[in-house]
Amino acid sequence: MSSSLIHTHGTAKASWFRSAEGATLLAVLVGAACLALSPYQPWLQQWPDILTIPATRWIGTFITALFDELKPGARLFASMLGYPMLWANVLLVGTPYPITIGLISALAWFLGGVRMTAWTLAGLCFVLASGYWLASMNTLALVFVSIPLALAAGLVIGLLANEFRSIRRLIETSLDVMQTVPTFAYLTPLLLLFGFGPVVGLIASVIYAAPPMARNVILGLQRVDPEIREAAIMNGASRAQQLLLVELPAASQQIMVGVNQTIMAALSMVIIAAVIGGFNDIGWEVLLTMRKAAFGQSLVAGLVIVVFAILADRLSIALASHQKRHSRYVAFAIIAFSLILGVCQPWLLPRPDEFAIFKGLVLLIDSSLTSFIGAFGAGLEAIKNGAMFFVLLPLRIGLAEAVLPFTWGFQWTPTMTLGVFSAAAAMAIVLASLGRLLLGLCLMLAAGVVVTGVINLPWPFVLVSLGALGWIAGGPALATFAVAMVSAVMVMGLWAPAMLSVYLCAASVLVCVLLGGSIGLVCAISETAWRVVRPICDFFQTIPLFVFLIPVLMFFQIGEFSAFLAICAYAIVPMIRYTQHGLSSTPDELLEAATASGADTWQILWEVRAPYSAPTILLGLNQTILYAFSMLVIAALIGTTDLGQQIYLALGQGDAGLGIAAGASMAMLALVADRLVQAFAAKQRHALGL
Repeated sequence: MSSSLIHTHGTAKASWFRSAEGATLLAVLVGAACLALSPYQPWLQQWPDILTIPATRWIGTFITALFDELKPGARLFASMLGYPMLWANVLLVGTPYPITIGLISALAWFLGGVRMTAWTLAGLCFVLASGYWLASMNTLALVFVSIPLALAAGLVIGLLANEFRSIRRLIETSLDVMQTVPTFAYLTPLLLLFGFGPVVGLIASVIYAAPPMARNVILGLQRVDPEIREAAIMNGASRAQQLLLVELPAASQQIMVGVNQTIMAALSMVIIAAVIGGFNDIGWEVLLTMRKAAFGQSLVAGLVIVVFAILADRLSIALASHQKRHSRYVAFAIIAFSLILGVCQPWLLPRPDEFAIFKGLVLLIDSSLTSFIGAFGAGLEAIKNGAMFFVLLPLRIGLAEAVLPFTWGFQWTPTMTLGVFSAAAAMAIVLASLGRLLLGLCLMLAAGVVVTGVINLPWPFVLVSLGALGWIAGGPALATFAVAMVSAVMVMGLWAPAMLSVYLCAASVLVCVLLGGSIGLVCAISETAWRVVRPICDFFQTIPLFVFLIPVLMFFQIGEFSAFLAICAYAIVPMIRYTQHGLSSTPDELLEAATASGADTWQILWEVRAPYSAPTILLGLNQTILYAFSMLVIAALIGTTDLGQQIYLALGQGDAGLGIAAGASMAMLALVADRLVQAFAAKQRHALGL
């Protein structure tokens, strides 16, 4: 029986290699043909204008006509939502700060004891000392209203998907779209529909924060033990009773994870909401100080958001866990003491707007930054120029255009191009003779990308390559999906900015894979390293997207390199986490068998741990790609020229057609990457028998 299984597995593996080799060979041949013919047939290089449809104009016309009908009802709905926001704002701003600090600290004590209370008190005192207390309360007003709405919407969506299996796939696809469409893309139609103001930020926050809740509700209900359901049915429970009294309580742990993720998603929207909200909240302070290049003040304001994000994360995680709760009497004592301080605050304590403890620190940061730039500006500029001229620019436009005398010291020639392709072909032949034809073909593809650059790749080659990847990973359905999505982007006339997005995302993901994978590998080998790296990863995952822009702007100013660094900083954490988790979760029996066979540590790592962890690491790659796409739009604020910039321009111009078309294009690219990586991960799991 075992020999039959081995034979079947070997046959399947051989079939997979034949399919992969054939698809890759087709991509190589199409690429070679395009490169040979493009000087005589320019339409092979760029999508012909005659085949482009005026999608942005059509979408804009349709949206305008539709919104003219919906606008009265939408404006009424927006005015109704304005009341809870107003009440929350009045409550939070009007409540004396000792009472607010006391209430949150009491909750921290009840959930986590002395340590969590100390961290909470320190964080809130930092917010108060920063001078941004009132702005922070304006922000929390938006968050406090958006979170219940997002939780309710996510719960309803999750229940509908669970109860009506026929629409589950549609709902899951809609959730994918909600999470992959950049937030700025749907801000433009929201502005046209609901008008300018904080309510639009509220609605955008709900749209962005509801999917995590919905996904965790679906996952939690799917994981309910069938025996629990059967017991409820045998006791005569109706379907509503089964759901409300049995299944939802059984899934509560997973649902609380959704609550945590929803809270974090709502907090991450505060600066984006400020872009269109136009009210005095902490997000607006970050934007305003960044625009003024007041980096010291911007850093303090950004840290205020980070403090709230960390506190919300820790408190919601503690709420979701079943850890021991602490004395209620101590919590009531904290509340009573804060009430007394709150009543006496006008006479004993300064007003919240009178705190400016960090003013001297802000001046010190700005002066130190100026001195640092003056002393090391040439070195920073050399780092930026080196990365741009020798890494990013060649990847974007290819060696054939990037290698110039004033940067590289010589001019690239057609002879050099021929030499690179000849060397790649020779190495491919050698690898093929050694039975590694697939690796040789991939080497030839890499040579073509390096010479021509990502944005200069011929569109037939891109379509065929994506189709080949889809065919290898998931068969004809996935190949068709990938080709259809990218073809839609081309037809809408957004091919050039789309390829710029692909280039910047690919460069960032490549660095994240190399650097994050290496860090994850070290952490998998060394527990000490993981104990150091883990809190850093936790910290990075709680930072809202905009805050990543502050340090890179401080040292490298506006430009593509700064955007690249911000994307890498945001997207590297999943690669570290999944690599460490995958390499550390190999079953003990496999490790014992390898040790008994005489394998040393490195052999076990590369021959046992690495293959077994491949599905997990691929999921980390998937998350890294999606994180990079999420950050692309934010990075458009500091110097990119890709789809993110198109979305941001559409927001400024009120062009709903361009905003939706560019946002949909970025979502389609992200969905293609997501489906391809997930398919490869599923294939690897199947190969391992998981």
